[in-house]
Amino acid sequence: MAFRFVRSLAPAALFVLAQACAPLPNAARPANAPAPTASLAAEEMGVVTAADPRAAAAGAEMLRLGGSATDAAIAVMLALTVVEPQSSGIGGGGFLVTADAAGTVESFDGREMAPAAATPNWFTVDGKVLSHSDAVPGGRSVGVPGNLRLAATVHARSGKLPWRVLFGPAIRLAGDGFAITPRLASTLALAPDIAGLDPAGRALFFGADGAPLPVGTVVRNPALAATFEKIAALGADSFYLGGNAKAVAAKVGTSPRNPAPMSTADLAGYKAKRRDPVCGRYRVWRVCSMGPPSAGGVTVLQTLGMLERFDLKAMGPASPTAWHLIAEAERLAFADRDTWLADPDFVPVPTAGLIDPTYVAARSALISDSATMADVAPGKPAGASDRFAMAGPIPENGTTHFAAVDRWGNAASYTSTVESAFGSGLVVGGYYLNNELTDFNLAPDRNGKPTANRVEGGKRPRSSMSPVVVYGPDGHLRLIAGAAGGYTIPPQVIRVIIGTLDWNLSAREAIAQGIVMPAPGVLAVESGTPLAAMVPALQALGHTKVVAVPLRLKANAIEWVPGENGKCHWVGAADPRSEGATASP
Repeated sequence: MAFRFVRSLAPAALFVLAQACAPLPNAARPANAPAPTASLAAEEMGVVTAADPRAAAAGAEMLRLGGSATDAAIAVMLALTVVEPQSSGIGGGGFLVTADAAGTVESFDGREMAPAAATPNWFTVDGKVLSHSDAVPGGRSVGVPGNLRLAATVHARSGKLPWRVLFGPAIRLAGDGFAITPRLASTLALAPDIAGLDPAGRALFFGADGAPLPVGTVVRNPALAATFEKIAALGADSFYLGGNAKAVAAKVGTSPRNPAPMSTADLAGYKAKRRDPVCGRYRVWRVCSMGPPSAGGVTVLQTLGMLERFDLKAMGPASPTAWHLIAEAERLAFADRDTWLADPDFVPVPTAGLIDPTYVAARSALISDSATMADVAPGKPAGASDRFAMAGPIPENGTTHFAAVDRWGNAASYTSTVESAFGSGLVVGGYYLNNELTDFNLAPDRNGKPTANRVEGGKRPRSSMSPVVVYGPDGHLRLIAGAAGGYTIPPQVIRVIIGTLDWNLSAREAIAQGIVMPAPGVLAVESGTPLAAMVPALQALGHTKVVAVPLRLKANAIEWVPGENGKCHWVGAADPRSEGATASP
């Protein structure tokens, strides 16, 4: 269901631009049609963007073979398991939003799940709630991985290539070896106790002296290659049943840190779920994202809806007032997020109420363009329950986003994660297991009330992941985007949407620009960017604690832009802060 925030007239120029773009060849061909035999230019065969060039190349290979955007996204996820183990992989989970050229949007939940034995006091030991840093290492933080069930579920719906073909690039990378990049090396240095917690992890990424391997070292992961070969031949069931399931359950239950009960039945019972996407209108554009248990999509839509009454285009990206307004709207959206959003299979989540135009307008009315709100509290949307208490933000780190568009104009926007860097630190079959259960509220209650996002057996933790797709006023896909970085994800995605749609930046420029965003207790301005000079102006607007800080951001996008001869084409964009890349067949 789509929800409109505020009706506004579209600038005529937007319609002229949209009409000036001639469609690419075969753009109307349905997703399940056979691949055309005629040769196509690279930009007509699609594009992939990912956080690592080797993963982007894996996706482009699938497109070159005639695969769909779904095929490409799955190949990217598998390749990232090898080359970006600190951020994502088959030991974690994700959310995938698919969109076709006809305007149909679907979303799929491959979020990790708490084992059946989990209780609200899962992270309470000797009467005390564990700190986040103490809860992460070892077995207690591990949720049942969802990425492979997600991949298999979506492949059955919109895949074109044989399942086994999708594993080819990842098997080669794991078996033949891959070079350690600067970002992987820096993350190993930042989190050696997690990356090297398991002997298998130490053997992969640390030398005999115990130090992380340096940049450029070629690492081979034969155990992961063997895991991939088995799953490629036998399907996702071979991950969730049999030897791998026994190995995961045993690893979690006998971990040297925080051992916890997980059974083979927990893995056997895991299912990826098709969820209703959340969609809304921002000015003339239709924006769709993932619904709960993701909080990211609702947060993005709420924020955009609250900002629609302000003329951000006239203000421009150099305006402190514009960034002030964006931050104020995000503060309100985060307050709602921390109170109402959780796994809808366990608690009543007022999704429709949170993005209802009347409710969003009432929240927007709290925002001033000349002053800062002293206090921000959650609202009371339709369908909300009084039984839940607001909880605080939760640290999240190890995530990645990637996207693909195929030759038929169909798109896949996929955000995948193992939560913190290298997840729980536990390794099975050459891959790291997630620490996703620390995305639950570690303390189950607050002020005498339960929190909606408390731990429960079989429940999926709330997430900030925000894979989005945006349609233009002509009904054509305009933008596919997403980001990594925990609670920074929705602000990053909002920045890309506003940058491209309001400020007429390219997606590359929108990603590269700095960011101003609310963080716990402060307003954060990205240091090393032109926005850092805005600190005094933001303070003058009433933000009492404004700090310029380095931010470890990572976003990716694909956009539909005009080219020569009135023909539009797809252009990928990757974050210059990362090692991201785009690739075409």
